[in-house]
Amino acid sequence: MQPNQNPDPRSVKRVVIVGGGTAGWMTAAALSKTIGQRVEVVLVESEEIGTVGVGEATIPTMVTFHRLLDINEQAFMAATQATIKLGIAFEHWRARGHRYIHSFGTTGKDHWSAGFQHFWLKARERGIARDYGDYCLELRAAEENRFAHLPRGGMNYAFHLDAGLYARFLRTFSEGHGARRIEGKIVEVKTDPASGWIDAVRLADGSEVAGDLFIDCSGLRGLLIGQTLGVEHEDWSHWLFNDSAIALQTESVREPIPYTRSIAGDAGWQWRIPLQHRVGNGIVFSSRHMDDDTAKQTLLDTIEGRPLIEPRVIRFKPGQRREVWRANCIAIGLSSGFIEPLESTNIHLIQRGVIRLLQMFPTVITQPDIDEYNRQAEQEITSIRDFVVMHYKVTDREDTPYWRACRDMVVPSTLARRIELFRETGRVFREGNELFAENSWIQVMLGQGILPKHYHPAADLMSDAELHDFLERIRLPIEQTVARLPAHGDYLRDYCAEPMATAG
Repeated sequence: MQPNQNPDPRSVKRVVIVGGGTAGWMTAAALSKTIGQRVEVVLVESEEIGTVGVGEATIPTMVTFHRLLDINEQAFMAATQATIKLGIAFEHWRARGHRYIHSFGTTGKDHWSAGFQHFWLKARERGIARDYGDYCLELRAAEENRFAHLPRGGMNYAFHLDAGLYARFLRTFSEGHGARRIEGKIVEVKTDPASGWIDAVRLADGSEVAGDLFIDCSGLRGLLIGQTLGVEHEDWSHWLFNDSAIALQTESVREPIPYTRSIAGDAGWQWRIPLQHRVGNGIVFSSRHMDDDTAKQTLLDTIEGRPLIEPRVIRFKPGQRREVWRANCIAIGLSSGFIEPLESTNIHLIQRGVIRLLQMFPTVITQPDIDEYNRQAEQEITSIRDFVVMHYKVTDREDTPYWRACRDMVVPSTLARRIELFRETGRVFREGNELFAENSWIQVMLGQGILPKHYHPAADLMSDAELHDFLERIRLPIEQTVARLPAHGDYLRDYCAEPMATAG
């Protein structure tokens, strides 16, 4: 009998989270805070087993996650040495020397019949438009290295953070809401012989931790979902060539900027993430196109500041589990799948897995819940996959074998359709609850070099003078607002430089 045929429905009284790190402690924080009075939350982790720990850039959904849990933002930022992130600067992606920013804001103002990009396209054709990014507050603030919280949520933002400090912060938060941590290395996963469901995990000291629902946060190895329950991994390496990363921390030598730098190279790209106390650096590359020594030297040749740790190589397989919930086990984090670090979606997918679990938290585990959870998870990660793949496919670069391979690959039909629609008509449509909204697709497609052939006829309803006035009424208030914002570094020192007590 297959484990996912639900032969063993059981009520959920005790949740066992296997693995700590960002995934484990985000899960523990959310469960203990929201339903901790109804279920027991236990987290098992071993100090012997390290975490990947390089997920240091986030997207604005983390702000929402913290608000749901009543986490004090200043306390969080001080404890994790966090800085503000308004977007990602993509350098050398379209062509060597070219740069654009994918920001978190909205650009311009849409008409009910057509998006802002159509009016901008006509104005560009008529020679009266500025750069597309000039009509986005967050993008302009990023370029000027400025930030402040604005009334009524007037600026979208996320964070750069120290992943190790974040896990520690969430552990304190979770234990404050009743979650219990058990130290120990798991040496055996015990399953029910008849159903195949997980009954308990046995630790090296001989003790056992039993549970009703198990959350696999064991990282890339997938101890429960993969090694125990045998859920296969769907390989996406024919679309996503990068399978290796090297991470390195360095001293800060300048004021932190409010955006992540993503710098394309010969066979992948490098990240640079400024925190309050240091800078996170790394290179993501394809082992088919670059060896470890070359990648390490490339990274060391381009860093700023003194290295604080030895560079370490991380291997990963881009793809997803064919099921993220099987039997009484749900995989959250790297155990469920991994695309790659581009666009900082890993922590978001952890968060979405946790929120989906809370929304569908079972009284009794049933197959319809399992099926729906898996359907939503697959839909979400495949739409993110397409967005990430687009960065590699849509480019003018063909100067190395890596980039020529990216140019020549056949992309998923779902992505090919989006690209062709925008190239021909300038139209983008968001599907369902997918993460990236229309403006993200537009910013990246324009940034990567797609200029639509046509625009919506609604743009022709404006004369040149009217169109110019329309654009300036958007741009000028943005420039005035940016000019009033403090420097990002100054704002951080005033807002969150000193540790505070955790709220919530």
